[in-house]
This record gives sequence, C-alpha cells and structure tokens, in this order.
Amino acid sequence: MTYKRTARRAGLAVSVMAVTALVLPTATATATAPMSGPAATAAPTWCPTVGGHQVDCGRLDRPLVAGKPELGKVKVSYAVVRHSAPGPAKGTVAVNPGGPGETSIDKAEAFAWGLEGLLKDHDLLLVDPRGTGKSQPIPCGVTDAEYRFGTRVQQRAAVERCAKNLGPKAAGYTSAATADDIDAIRAHIGAPKLSLYGLSYGTYLMPVYASRHPERVRSIVLSGAYPLALDPLGRPSAQAVSSNLRRVCERSVPVACDGEQAVQDLATTAARLRAEPMTVPITTDHGVYQKRFTEDKLANLLFEAASSQVGLEPDKPSLLGQLPHALDRFVKGDAAPLRTLVQEEGKTGSTVDQAPYIAVTCNDYRKAWSKNVPLSERWNQYNAALAAVRPGEHGAFSAKGFTEGTTDAGDVCIGWPRENTPDPQPTKLKLPDVPVLVLSGDLDANTPEASGKKAAEQFRNSRYFSVRNMGHVPELELSGCVTGVSSHFLRTGEPGDTSCLRTLPPITVTPVRG
Repeated sequence: MTYKRTARRAGLAVSVMAVTALVLPTATATATAPMSGPAATAAPTWCPTVGGHQVDCGRLDRPLVAGKPELGKVKVSYAVVRHSAPGPAKGTVAVNPGGPGETSIDKAEAFAWGLEGLLKDHDLLLVDPRGTGKSQPIPCGVTDAEYRFGTRVQQRAAVERCAKNLGPKAAGYTSAATADDIDAIRAHIGAPKLSLYGLSYGTYLMPVYASRHPERVRSIVLSGAYPLALDPLGRPSAQAVSSNLRRVCERSVPVACDGEQAVQDLATTAARLRAEPMTVPITTDHGVYQKRFTEDKLANLLFEAASSQVGLEPDKPSLLGQLPHALDRFVKGDAAPLRTLVQEEGKTGSTVDQAPYIAVTCNDYRKAWSKNVPLSERWNQYNAALAAVRPGEHGAFSAKGFTEGTTDAGDVCIGWPRENTPDPQPTKLKLPDVPVLVLSGDLDANTPEASGKKAAEQFRNSRYFSVRNMGHVPELELSGCVTGVSSHFLRTGEPGDTSCLRTLPPITVTPVRG
C-alpha cells in the first residue's frame, strides 16, 4: 500500500481518482487552450493536460468571509475539461473528490479516464476548494502526520492551535463558502446548470450546494455517502467494522476465516489495547514517529484505513483482507502482523497542512454539545451523550475508544472557539427535486451503507444502490461498472443496468490457521 491518503470523510479516506491515477495508461498530451468568449484568459502554467480534450483554467477572487471585507479575499482555482465531440456540451459535471481538503485539478486526467464516455458530450468542472491545491492556501500550522499520529489529547490541542493561528479567518472554511465558490465559477464559465458528483466529503458538500443554488442543479450523484445529520459519535461506522469482518470471511474462497471469531478477536484486541497500549515506530518520508497504538488507533485503522482501496485490486492483499489473520495472531500473543499493518498504513503520513480539514469539520459538522456554551459545559454535554450510549452501539469497541478514533467526530473539536466561527451547517435543508443516485460500498465502514441510505433519504427523487465487495468509494473498481452506472445516470437521470454492482469479485483474505 504505497498510495498517499489525503482525502477524508471520517478521517483520511482515500481519494478515488488519486488511486485510479496509479493505474492509468500514459495519455497522449494535447495542448491546453484558453476559453473563447468574454471570459477568455491565458492558460496558467498549472493548468493540467488531458489527452484528447481542451482544458480551460482560471482563478476567481472570492470573499474570504462573506460580509467581512476587512478579512480580504481568497483566490479559488478551477479547470474545465471540455467535451470531445463537436457541438455544444449537453451539460457540465462538477466533481468533488472528498476531504474536506482534497484537491481536484491535479486529478483531471484520472477523472477524465473514469468518466470517458460522459466527456464525449459533457464538460467537467474541477475546483480546488479554498486553501487547497492550486487555490490560495490559508494554513494553520498542523500537519497531516502530526494530526493523525498524535494522541487524542494532542489532536484536541492541534485543533485549538489551528483555530488560534487562523483567528477570524477560520470562518472562511465552510461547506457553504465552498458551495458558493463553485457557483461563482459556474456563472463565470457560462454553465447554466451543473450535474453534481460528490465523493466522500463531496456527498456532504453537494447537498449544501443544492440547497443554496437549487435552480442551478440538473442531477446529483453521491458516492461513499453520508447525511448532513451525521452521527457525532460515529456509531454506524463502528457497527460496520464488525459487519465487514463477517462479510469478508463469509465470501472468501476458499473460506479463510470465521467471521464471528474475527469479531470476537477484535473485541479482545480492543480491550487489551485499552488496558495496555503498544508503541509502534512509524517511518514516513518526513521523519519517524512513535505512534501510541491504543484502542482508538485500532478503531481508526479498522473503520477508516481498512475501508480505503478495497476492491481496487481484489486479487491482491489489502489491509481489510489481512485483518482477521492479524487479529487472530494478536489474541494468541503475536503482535507482529498487526504491528506491520500499522506501520504500512503509517507510511502515508504527510506534511500537508490540515486547516481545510480541521476548520470545515469543526465549523460544519454536528456535535454532541452546543457551540454556544463554555468549555466545561461542552464536556458535561459530551460526557452525558457518551454515557447514554447503549451497550453494543459501538460494536466491538467501547464508546470512548471508538469515538476517540475519529478525526472529525467525538470530542476532537470540543475546544474550537465560539468567537469568530459560524454556527454548524443546518441539517434540514430544502433540497431540489432532481434525480439523485446514491452509492455505497458494502465493505465501507468509513461511510457505511446505513449512512448512504440516510443520505438518499434527504431527497425526494433518489435511487440507492449498494456495491458488493467494494470499500470507500466504489468507483475504485477498475472494470468501469460503477463509473458506467454513474455516467449513464448523469446523462439520462436513470441508473440503467445496475446488475454489475452485485457481481464484483470478493477480496483476497489471508487465511487464519490454528
């Protein structure tokens, strides 16, 4: 596992197209060109090249915080991959690959490969959200590796430091602001409407866009989805961890493990790490970290990291496929297999600044406390919510252990300031009555099926499908099945033949031996 994980939802979920790009054939380059018409500008040097397509790029100055001109502006960059067929485009598809904080423009070739059929007669709009990629950075001095590998106390301190360093600029990082940036770019390029394609965090962002600009939405695809009213204690993900262990064991050919035993081994491992954590050295390109591997880090490994890349190459070893064996060995006194998985996953740690991730999740997401109370009362409210959790609601984990394994839920944002920050994103929005397709991988514990179904229920005219043997997000599979269904839907408003979603092969599972 050598890919770089930077996109997130409940933590650091892999960007589908970033991974897909690893297996792309080398494209024949064509020259990029500026747009024609009144909005035409010279193509900037960072504008990507996509074989067979003209690519138009530019930047817009946008208010950093609406209504506060004294805080200045932020430059937001975009790229438009033009359709290849003669004549005008039949529509424009705006894609967000996740995060918060994941970039789009540098994945232009990968998106074009995945949506090749659609791009014959549709344009593709890619926007790097404010503070990311080719858009103007607004850093807060907290790195990806520091945030991920730190203890929970260190993560909460990093959140507070991020807020202090951003100051009033923290209010510039919201899903609403990004949605309005996208719409300003839509108007700038002359697209009357957009078809919205959200992956992972994009499934949160795109409904926000749709609520703010309903007359500009043609259709919506949400993949690896979760609802605006997400559970601040992460219970759907915790429960999906156990379901996934059962499923991979049951589907393995020949049968490699007993799913119920794997879940029991997980519970035993979580309890042991809760009582006696182990220290695991993590080597990245940027240094060596001593990771204190506790129940919460185990939870993060199983619901987040283990959901990534599942189904990309089902015949090769994956983190999820190796977990039943590693848990079995740990219970029997051999920590080496689990330690190796932790070290392999840790190699993805980077120095990318986490301001777009921390600020958006702490500003927008639902919390188990009120924003408008002092810190001591926040703790009282949070602890009361945790105490009200019924036994088993976090699966094989304790409630405290699992919630502390999340990097965008639980108590991580409890120190985010009241001052100079917006209220959380409303969860009950008036959404347009347009065709909506929602997809979940049935081996995804990051944004599990239960969350995908709730995301679909937000819309009057939605269709929901679970994709067998896929993790987060299902577009990772390389047969073209999932992107074919999505492309057909974006063109017609109907999913068409979805039978292939149920026939993708099971992943390889390392045998558990006595």
